[in-house]
Amino acid sequence: MAGGMAKAGSPARGIFWMLVTGLCFVAVTALVKALHGRVPAAESAFLRYVLGLVFLIPMWPELRRLKLTRRLVGLFTLRGVAHTVGVALWFYAMSRIPIAEVTALNYLNPVYVTILAVIFLKERLAMRRILAILAALAGALIILRPGFRELDPGHLAMLGTAMLFAVSYLLAKIFSGEVSASVVVAMLSITVTIGLAPLAWMVWVWPSWGDLAILFGVACFATAGHYTMTLAFAAAPVTVTQPVTFLQLVWSVMLGALFFGEPADPYVITGGVLILGAVLFITWREAVLARRVTPAIGETKS
Repeated sequence: MAGGMAKAGSPARGIFWMLVTGLCFVAVTALVKALHGRVPAAESAFLRYVLGLVFLIPMWPELRRLKLTRRLVGLFTLRGVAHTVGVALWFYAMSRIPIAEVTALNYLNPVYVTILAVIFLKERLAMRRILAILAALAGALIILRPGFRELDPGHLAMLGTAMLFAVSYLLAKIFSGEVSASVVVAMLSITVTIGLAPLAWMVWVWPSWGDLAILFGVACFATAGHYTMTLAFAAAPVTVTQPVTFLQLVWSVMLGALFFGEPADPYVITGGVLILGAVLFITWREAVLARRVTPAIGETKS
């Protein structure tokens, strides 16, 4: 009886933690937007990661025991480079385009991961998933509306961000079975901090104490968001928690309208819904295919 109650409660916990995750990530975008470009994008990203290194202190004993092979060093380095450029582009996009557009275009990330998995991991792509990818790309075109309005460099930066983050996540998938999750997070933080350092030096301006406080808040909310997302995935299947991410778009639209004078754009909302719908379908199909081979993690526990 107790086991059944615990299992029944897992979806609710997963949804709760994913709600918290969404609020954390929206807080990150709001704080970055609040900088109003006073600190250059590359420097903002660098300071966010430097200030976030304090969260790696509990992981230090495990990092000291880590024995890196040449292969792992290469993969960690490659991931660090991809994520470094992606983060810098994301901070740049945040300084140029509305929060809702950043959030909606960021939904392309899982779509890019699916495409890259087919190219580099030789995963099969059924017709239904191809149609879902085409729907997501159509959603991106609805948001961008090329030819009907002038595209901002921030839009191109956000498209690059989604692609580079997809590369980063795919690399993490490759070596995640070889090292612990905490090591994966720590190595990403360290390599991105190192990678952003020269970019920040080239555009360096001395930030105010207030701007440093904002960037430390970004580091806190970003770290908390990744942690609560892990809790959500542990509590419930991705097919349960993934739909909750749509609320990030709702909150982003409200935040932009209330605090940054960014009117709600029906094209952005429509495109974002189309992209997220495609992502939900891809997630559901992957869960169905995985269940045919092996039960979900939660189903193997009594």
